[in-house]
Amino acid sequence: MMSDISAILIAGPTASGKSGLGVELALSCGGYVVNTDSMQVYDVLNVLTARPDAGALAAVDHHLYGHVRPSADYSTGRWMADVQALMARPELAGRTPVFVGGTGLYFRALTGGISQMPDVPDAVRRRWRERLSDEGAEALHPLLSDADPQAAQRIKPQDGQRIVRALEIFEASGKPISHWQGIHTKPLIDLDRVERILLLPDRALLSQRIVTRLAQMVDKGALDEVRALLALDLDAALPAMKAIGVPEFAAHVRGETSLETALELAAISTRQYAKRQSTWFRNQPGPEWSRQ
Repeated sequence: MMSDISAILIAGPTASGKSGLGVELALSCGGYVVNTDSMQVYDVLNVLTARPDAGALAAVDHHLYGHVRPSADYSTGRWMADVQALMARPELAGRTPVFVGGTGLYFRALTGGISQMPDVPDAVRRRWRERLSDEGAEALHPLLSDADPQAAQRIKPQDGQRIVRALEIFEASGKPISHWQGIHTKPLIDLDRVERILLLPDRALLSQRIVTRLAQMVDKGALDEVRALLALDLDAALPAMKAIGVPEFAAHVRGETSLETALELAAISTRQYAKRQSTWFRNQPGPEWSRQ
């Protein structure tokens, strides 16, 4: 990599080979790897979220992996704040960050900024999530119409997550979500000096990698991770509880399905997730991304 590169971005669907390439490029430029995947931030889920292995961690510095408890409702805004704090650390000054992951919203925020949303107290967030679970999205939509008519026009009555997000923002700040969406942070990297790489393997090859990797995950302790996660007795609506493979392997751990069935269902879920990722990355990034 040229010495004037300020950052390297490596994006793509799960099992596309991003982590290996990230280590290779970080070594070549004396940089460090920054997690850009919304599930790999959680501890406990080491194997199941395909976090870099011991060899990769020993080869080059990795940051923002496994630093969040599964009980947290981690957001893009919190990830951006963590990245900003990371890049301000004196010992990393002058080194090239290599952002590696499959979360498109993280890459979008990194390169285009993010709406400056206010902090929402956990109690407020929890109360609206509970009301969504108890009453349903369509029952809450009229409340949004009263509090924030502009948002209610944009958000469908069936879109529970966006409805409660708008309601909790309004309650926490007294201002509609549209107000905050108009306030954007600046990109954290110099966009004129960024190397952007998009990995989009052949679908058949990706599918085979997914099946092979799931079997390897079981051998490396994925079921123990799921047991540890279930032992925390967390809200099923939390992001960590919905990580790909968790519901499928949890059913096996509880004795509801065989391991073979759990593997088959996890493979289906992972392939569907990879397809959604591939579609997003094909449609969203611009021509400045090098596609491989």
